[in-house]
Amino acid sequence: METSAIADTLVVPNRIHLNIIISEKDTKDKYSVEELENLMEQKLKGLGINTNQNLSLNDLASNFKKYFIKESDVIKSKSYNLVVENAKMAGSIIAELETIEISNIRVVKTENSEYEKIKLILKSNAIAKAKIQAEFMTKPLKQKVGNAIFISDLTNVKNFDDGGSLQEVVVTGYSRKTKQEYKPIDVEFQKIKIESIVNVKFKLE
Repeated sequence: METSAIADTLVVPNRIHLNIIISEKDTKDKYSVEELENLMEQKLKGLGINTNQNLSLNDLASNFKKYFIKESDVIKSKSYNLVVENAKMAGSIIAELETIEISNIRVVKTENSEYEKIKLILKSNAIAKAKIQAEFMTKPLKQKVGNAIFISDLTNVKNFDDGGSLQEVVVTGYSRKTKQEYKPIDVEFQKIKIESIVNVKFKLE
């Protein structure tokens, strides 16, 4: 007796990766990259962010990137990855960094730290569901479902969500009136779908 079953769930992302780019050009050369770095670190620490653990340079090959606009002009830029735990904090960071003219920020990845653990639970649930299906299918035949003789995990074959892809991001409500006055933003992240598919062959008794 062979049957397939699916078990799935939706989870809230608790690891949000923000890409932050600081550039002298964005401030019209009022601040150097080094000054922007220091200001950014102060703002992040003010929000309770552990910059030693959660902030890193994206381009590890060089300390900064140089963009040659003209023969005599050089624009410096740095790209960072910042990991935060929830959408509310991501929104606060975007609004706070805007006050120092750092606005080139985007969400590049959302994850859930319990992804692998949840996948294992779903595999177990899918197998249990497969057995229930087999029992209902064999009931009219007056037969019993025995031990499983073959179990196949089809999740990867179907190429479902890997838990680390970017989900839909909606940013609303941001309106900066002046440099000193701005309205906090609301950020909503689509939940991550985790799914497990199994194929099970049971012995009939």
